[in-house]
Amino acid sequence: MTLLLSCQLAPAISATHVHPLSGRFIDKTITGRVVTQEDNTPIPGVTVVIKGTTTGTNTDVDGKYQLKVSDDNAILIFSAVGYVSQEKPVGNLSIIDVTLTSDQKMLNEVVVVGYGTQKKRDLTGAVSQINTTKLENENPNSVQDILRGNVAGLSVGMSPSAKGGGSLLVRGRNSLNAATSPLLVLDGAIYYGELSDINPNDIETIDVLKDASSAAVFGAKAASGVILITTKKGKEGKPIININSNIGMASVGRDQPVYSPDGFVSWRSDVMKNINSTFKPGQFDNPANLPAGVTLDQWLAYDGSKGDPTTIWLQRLGMQPIEIENYKAGRSVDWYNMIFQNGMRQDHTVSVSGRNDGTNYYFSLGYLDNKGMLYNDRFKTVRGRLNLETKISKFLSVGVTTQFSDRDESPIVADYNLARTLSPWGTPLNDDGSYKWRPNNEASGGIHPYYNMSLTDQKVKYTTLNATLFGLVTLPFGITYRVNFTPRYEFYEKFNSISSKHADYAATGGTASRQEYKIYYWQVDNILKWNKVFGKHSFDVTLLANAEKYQKWDNTMTNKGFLPTDALGYHGISTGTSPTVSSNDEYSTGDGLMARLFYSFKDRYMVTLSTRRDGYSAFGQQNPRALFSSAALGWVFTDEKFFKSSWLNYGKLRLSWGSNGNRDIGRYVALSDLTTGKYLYVKQDGTVYQANQLYVNRMQNPNLKWERTSSLNLGFDFGILNNKIDGSIEFYKSSTKDLLVQRSLPNVVGFDWVMDNLGEVQNRGIEFSLNSVNIDRPNFSWRSMATFQLNRNKIVHLYGDKDANGKEIDDVANRWFIGHSIDEIWNFQVDGVWQTSEKEQATKYGVRPGDFKIRDVDNDGKYTNADKVFQGWTNPRFRWTLRNEFKLFKSIDVSFVLYSYWGHKAGFNQAKNIDGFLDRTSSYVLPYWTESNPINDYARLYSSEGGATGFGVYKYRSFIRLDNISVGYSLPKSLVQKASIQNIKFFASVRNVGYYAPQWNYWDAEPDSDGNNVPVPRILTAGIDITL
Repeated sequence: MTLLLSCQLAPAISATHVHPLSGRFIDKTITGRVVTQEDNTPIPGVTVVIKGTTTGTNTDVDGKYQLKVSDDNAILIFSAVGYVSQEKPVGNLSIIDVTLTSDQKMLNEVVVVGYGTQKKRDLTGAVSQINTTKLENENPNSVQDILRGNVAGLSVGMSPSAKGGGSLLVRGRNSLNAATSPLLVLDGAIYYGELSDINPNDIETIDVLKDASSAAVFGAKAASGVILITTKKGKEGKPIININSNIGMASVGRDQPVYSPDGFVSWRSDVMKNINSTFKPGQFDNPANLPAGVTLDQWLAYDGSKGDPTTIWLQRLGMQPIEIENYKAGRSVDWYNMIFQNGMRQDHTVSVSGRNDGTNYYFSLGYLDNKGMLYNDRFKTVRGRLNLETKISKFLSVGVTTQFSDRDESPIVADYNLARTLSPWGTPLNDDGSYKWRPNNEASGGIHPYYNMSLTDQKVKYTTLNATLFGLVTLPFGITYRVNFTPRYEFYEKFNSISSKHADYAATGGTASRQEYKIYYWQVDNILKWNKVFGKHSFDVTLLANAEKYQKWDNTMTNKGFLPTDALGYHGISTGTSPTVSSNDEYSTGDGLMARLFYSFKDRYMVTLSTRRDGYSAFGQQNPRALFSSAALGWVFTDEKFFKSSWLNYGKLRLSWGSNGNRDIGRYVALSDLTTGKYLYVKQDGTVYQANQLYVNRMQNPNLKWERTSSLNLGFDFGILNNKIDGSIEFYKSSTKDLLVQRSLPNVVGFDWVMDNLGEVQNRGIEFSLNSVNIDRPNFSWRSMATFQLNRNKIVHLYGDKDANGKEIDDVANRWFIGHSIDEIWNFQVDGVWQTSEKEQATKYGVRPGDFKIRDVDNDGKYTNADKVFQGWTNPRFRWTLRNEFKLFKSIDVSFVLYSYWGHKAGFNQAKNIDGFLDRTSSYVLPYWTESNPINDYARLYSSEGGATGFGVYKYRSFIRLDNISVGYSLPKSLVQKASIQNIKFFASVRNVGYYAPQWNYWDAEPDSDGNNVPVPRILTAGIDITL
């Protein structure tokens, strides 16, 4: 934290005059003292500067200052973070004492909470807010880019695709089977759409509700937290036209190179030596470079070979004739560079906004076209938004928020894994110039990375429309009634055809499919609010009645064997000879009632109480509804008369408890369903015919109920040194019971599983957020933001089954163990690699030197579950973020962001060198054990697992990433306003600049949202923002 605090008290400003001041020249010293208005406490570090110059000083620890002036017409400016600035004329004074008033702007900031807003000072729960104006220079490409690293307790996954995005997780995983994504709320209405449909340029703020008390008003949907997105509205004054345009490029952030053509041959030689443990001296070596003592005749006699030595050598390495031909002709292929590319991207948004005569409007239209780092990876979307509200009369306002998007996800993306499954000596093209199916001319193995996409015609489109139509009625006694009607439409089409020229589909005459679905979802919110202040008492009451309905109609048709030709693809799907048609329609309903009371006394003591009753059709007939309640307290203790502190100017304690539910399961899992099928029936005379069948596919559970999470949160908000430093600390503990899990059933029941409520998972953690103003000068400022989060979970109960000793039984198949974390690693322990001096001991376990050494925990000479041990976690043990922002000369903005995940492990089975195709494919350039290179963390090529089948190798994946560097420059207003332009700003940024990972050396240190090892793009952008 030294970086944050080292400059809390800015050094004195230079006493050198920049230019002479007008008026009578004098030479006198002004002294004085600066104190707070509240209690006359001296304020250290106040900047005192002569207006129009850089001449100035700072107050000392007693609030005193001394400054020489040379003009009695001079004006002194007194400024400090957390206080309202003042100007004082010098005149004939020599002593100027100043009293500064606290600037309550920070505490009076409005934070969005469920079905309303609150002042930040009034919050009793754990809520974090992001204002997107601070991130403009970073050019966030998605909502996830805005969230990543900016909220303590929120984990944002990584997506390497052109679409971007990533998963979201608030305060860790709290369920075994049910989804754990937070609830999304867009402009006050629950949002079930894609985040990629929301244009980041349209977002004003994002608020994250993390504790149960804050999220309880959303009840059954909020067990995993709530993210509230508020889009922009018009501002008072003339219409504002904004144009934001940027271009950029995505390239692979960290290369994971494969072998060069010559390196591939050398590597293959080592592979064959490990496959054939009794190989003869130089048997797999280049005949042009045989070891001493081995003649060419002896080398040929090893297997009685005759002919060209180079051909014989390459045949011994298992190379195909086409590879041998290309090797001898010097023809090689760089598959890596064919798969990876520099993908260009562009993002343009135009908006018009304003507010006048009782009407507030914001309209935007954006176009995004991103090409990724992989060949043919492309994401395109058109996004539009209209926010409109108008006051019809003194008591009635109406409005609409509408979001439209049309996105294209059609491209078939090249598989980067093919870079290592294809030989660099293969042939990429057929004689006619078309892409070769299998460049190595093998019956199996890798295919050309362009082959599938060249013979496939695919169209994948999503068209969505989200809207909220609302009316707001102002009633007597401070009561308001608001009704929201929120319809959502989604239209999806996926048309696909694969040509009969494709080797896999030639026998069937090609194939084609057309899938289309439509989703119509609506919800109605009736909200009654009462807000009243009686002297020192403040009340805010919210009542809600909610109803919702979801419907989906999904139709799919497929065909194959097209006659006379498949040239029309999916356009001519009716010309096939094997048509099939299927449909899948879904339907669900829900409702809810909610009441919330907020009470404040003296703006010092706060209480929030809420309760919500939810119903959902997916649960069993016996438990369709559940009740979720919460309570929270807040106390601004620094407002007490007994509290005196020279450094802590604001302090608030918060305590909250609440329960929320999880309903993220299939819509019909509590019900039995009937499924149709076909089977072959053999008569007594031996004839076979096809029969139709109708059978029960799933066991019902009428008692299935809500998964319930109860949590306790203790928070402390603070402001230090006149709010130069402010932040919060959160301690939380939650318990999730009645987990929604698929319980396995005995075969005699006739069903594999039933959805049931079983078990309990506990979560606990710490979050820390800190903001600091390190330097605040007229021409230079430096601000920092840091977050820290630590989360632990534990399985308390599972299915309740007991063993003979009365101990609850673990779920070994899923690796869920009572008393351990959900993500805890349980596997055989790798203790290095067997070395040549340990050959005899290795043989006892069915392996040899160069194979991994697996710990025999019980020393019984074999490997069983009894030898598996707990050896770390796959989720980070803690995470932190550090953001630094600089402003120079009031026109240049510079920022950089660091974040870190630390203490976790990931599977690294590449170190086993045990790939089933290892003798036929290429490889990423990674170390491997040999007798001359007896390393202890990578096995030999083509190693053996012995009796420890399926063991895993794990490595620490801790990293620190420099995520973003951004720069912005605003042209002087005096220059642009001559052209009737309010502002012109140029900006540039680099995302994923680089990272430090001391023990990870394979692709990127940060996995994707599914935990896979993937390449991650580095994205460079540059753009312009014009406000008219």
